[in-house]
Amino acid sequence: MLFLLGCATYGDRIIPYYKNVSAGNYTEAEKQLDKNSLIQKPRNQLLFLMEKGRICHLNGEYQKSNLYFNQADSLLDAGLTSTSDAAVGVLLNSMSQRYKGEDVEKFMIHYYKALNYTYLHKTEDAIVEARRITLQAQAQGDKFNNKTNRYSNDAFSLMLQGMLYESDHDINNAFIAYRNAADIYLNSTDKTWYGTTIPLGLQQDVIRTALLNGFTTEADQYQKTFGINYTPVAPAPGGELVFFWENGLAPVKTQVDLFFSLIRDSNGDLFFTDAGGGLVIPFDYGGDRRKVNLKSVESLRAAFPKYIPQRPYYAGASIANGQDKVALEKTEDINEIAIRTLQQRTLSEMGKVLSRLAVKKIAEYGLRESAKTSDGKTNSLLEGLSYGVQLYSLLSEKADTRSWQTLPAYISYARIPLQMGENQISFTLKNANGVDEVKTIKVNGNGGLQFYNFASLRSLNN
Repeated sequence: MLFLLGCATYGDRIIPYYKNVSAGNYTEAEKQLDKNSLIQKPRNQLLFLMEKGRICHLNGEYQKSNLYFNQADSLLDAGLTSTSDAAVGVLLNSMSQRYKGEDVEKFMIHYYKALNYTYLHKTEDAIVEARRITLQAQAQGDKFNNKTNRYSNDAFSLMLQGMLYESDHDINNAFIAYRNAADIYLNSTDKTWYGTTIPLGLQQDVIRTALLNGFTTEADQYQKTFGINYTPVAPAPGGELVFFWENGLAPVKTQVDLFFSLIRDSNGDLFFTDAGGGLVIPFDYGGDRRKVNLKSVESLRAAFPKYIPQRPYYAGASIANGQDKVALEKTEDINEIAIRTLQQRTLSEMGKVLSRLAVKKIAEYGLRESAKTSDGKTNSLLEGLSYGVQLYSLLSEKADTRSWQTLPAYISYARIPLQMGENQISFTLKNANGVDEVKTIKVNGNGGLQFYNFASLRSLNN
């Protein structure tokens, strides 16, 4: 039973909650979340707070949602790393440590908090959240030393930041945010960013806000860079609606097992190598490497996390106001970000896991050798302890398969003009069978910039 429990992933153990979210049964999903013993554990506190904030947001309980997201923010600000937590990782596994959050999850907290504040008509708090996006980006930049091939910023979050500034009539900061988002795409080697190409809407926003600020040189420069001729359009009398479509469900983490051997090179340094010899990873060992007997670590089975993407049930969508029909553009691919950021740290994670396992193996081998007495007999106590260490290593080895699973697979958006007063907005989704499903929402045009997010959290996997 212990072994089977050890093989169960985090996702396997919260299936009732997960399925109710996918089916749109948010009230029942929250009940399942509140009675799930796994996510209630102290080491999963951050996950619990993010999921509670998410499900309350889906239920339209925006103030309650931000209470949980603010607590999650406080945990992240305080830091989730400690000496005791690091020791748990060495002696047990990373699944037993406190969950510290994936990088994309930290940006998504700001997205939902900002939307919650705008729905509560707390513009100043939404602007504070916009500024915190910059602080999060700086923290990411410091973490990766601003390497362009790492997830050191989030283009979508900067686009959202620009929209929030624009809704507060701060056109100068809006331009800066839009420009920073566009530059992320332009500075990448292939002009894409983690599964998305630069949206046409973002290109137009950069040029439009540059002209509104009187930055004609910058506007001309970006028109040439983007290869478009932008013609200013008179603002709609009722303002605009920014419509976010959250489609599908984020990838789930599963466990994969790999086998490694310990080798010594000509300099006496120790390395792990897989069966095919394609991976060579240094052994991070605190003791004297020269005294390590290679026979003590003949073979290791190591468990690592791997993301499995889920194909969304809906393949596409458009939005219309009765006169204009606008296609939605993908602006955040959480599937791609999650998978690639995990791959980027794979070697580092492998080194930690293999070093932990090797230390356990060395301890097991040492006990077994000590059990052999000079008269050819065996010390049964020490031999029993060695088998105990072997069993402990087998049962404790487990990959960290935790993640914020109710995030969407990707987010698309569109801006659509509004008339003053009541507007009926139709949202058309194309499902897996090629059939259109039409949803209708009502928006009261007030001359400003408004936000609305729609979640279709279904995938073909469930």
